[in-house]
Amino acid sequence: MHKTPVAAALDSLYRSIRPDLERVETHLREVCRHPNPLIGEINDYLFQIAGKRIRPALLLLCNRLHGRPAIDDAPFWSAMIEIIHTASLIHDDIVDDSDLRRGRATVHAKWGPNVTVLLGDFLYIKSIVLSLRRRNYRLIDILADVTADMIEGELIEVSWNGRVEIPESVYIDVLDKKTASLFAGACRIGAVLGQAPPEDEARVESFGRSLGLCFQIIDDWLDFAGDAATLGKPVLSDLREGRMTLPVIRCLARMEKTRHGEFINLIENSATSESMFSRILEIIRAEGVLEETFDRARSYAAAAKDALIALPSSPARATLIGLTDLLLERTS
Repeated sequence: MHKTPVAAALDSLYRSIRPDLERVETHLREVCRHPNPLIGEINDYLFQIAGKRIRPALLLLCNRLHGRPAIDDAPFWSAMIEIIHTASLIHDDIVDDSDLRRGRATVHAKWGPNVTVLLGDFLYIKSIVLSLRRRNYRLIDILADVTADMIEGELIEVSWNGRVEIPESVYIDVLDKKTASLFAGACRIGAVLGQAPPEDEARVESFGRSLGLCFQIIDDWLDFAGDAATLGKPVLSDLREGRMTLPVIRCLARMEKTRHGEFINLIENSATSESMFSRILEIIRAEGVLEETFDRARSYAAAAKDALIALPSSPARATLIGLTDLLLERTS
C-alpha cells in the first residue's frame, strides 16, 4: 500500500520506538477481542487502520528523554491514551453528524448513533478499568483529568455550535481542552514513567500542550487550505457542521460593518447552496487569514520547541523536535 509523505516521514521518526509501538498495537488488539460479536466487529473496524499514532509516540518518546531505559509499562499506557483518543473521535462524529473520517465511513454512519454512543462510552470506561488494574494512581489521575477536560471542551463547543460569531478566546479554550490536553497528558505520563524531575515534567507537559494546539490549528487550516482527496473528507467540513474555526473568526474580525454582516449572512445561508461554500472559501483565501492561521500554528510549534530546550540533549528530544516540524508542515 502506497504511503503518504506524512506516513513515510513518521515511519522514519518512529524508528527508535518502533518495537514499543508494535506492543501498543498488541494491547489495542487485545482490547478489540470481545465475546460480544458486535463490540468485536466495531473495535476491529476502529483499530485496523493505525493512523498516525501521534499520542502514543509522544508518550514513548517523552519516556526516553532522560536517557533511562524504556519502561515496560509505557506501551500499555500509550495504548490507553490511544483508546481515549479513539473514544473521543467516536463521540465527535456523533455530535458533528460526520459520515467520513480518514477516508472511511464513521462508526456513526455504519452502525447508527445509539450503538456509537454506547461504544464510545465503553471505550472510555474500558481504558479506566484497565488502568486501575495497574494500580498506578498518579497516572490514573492524569487520565481522569484529561478525559474530563476533553468532555468539557466538547460541551463548550456544542454550546457555541451554529453561532457564527465566537470569541477567539473560546475557540482556543475548546482546542486546549479537546485536543491539547490529551497531547499534554501523554507527554506528562511519559515523563512520570521516565522519572523526570518535577521541573522537566512541567516542561514536557507544556511541550505537549503547545504541540496539541499547533496540531489542531493546522487541522482547521487544512479544512480551508487542503484538498478533499488528501484529507479524506470534504473541505469546509467544519463549517458545514456549524463549527467556526480560526480562519472564519479572523476573517470576521477584520471586516468592516457592511461586509461583516454580508459574510455572516453568507455563512448562515450556506447550507442552501454549494456555490455559497465556494464563495466563502474564496473570501477566506482572499482576506489573508489563512496566512494568519498558519502563523498562529507556527507560534505554538515554536513554543513547543522552546519548552524542550532546557531538557538534556538526546535522540528522543531531537525526534520530538522533528515531529513538531512535521506536524506543522503536514498536508493531511
